[in-house]
Amino acid sequence: MEKLQLLAMIQAYTGIGIGLMIGLGAAGACIGVGIMCSRFLEAAARQPELTNSLQAKVFLLLGLIDASFIIGVGLAMLFAFGNPLLAVVQAAG
Repeated sequence: MEKLQLLAMIQAYTGIGIGLMIGLGAAGACIGVGIMCSRFLEAAARQPELTNSLQAKVFLLLGLIDASFIIGVGLAMLFAFGNPLLAVVQAAG
């Protein structure tokens, strides 16, 4: 296989991987935030006196859920703009 074809194939598969990373990461984060918020509202409706203590924990967990998605976006941008796989192919050829 030619070097140019190999580079094009790596870029194509990397693009598919980036799309899956961001898409599935966003879907997972949205589902996690939705479940977390619904459980918080349910708990606050059952025991309103615990709302303040639960609210701090919910905000912490929502931040962690969003942080995992942002880390995935950062890794996707690493592969989009500084793909280490392309450097290996270029160095070998």
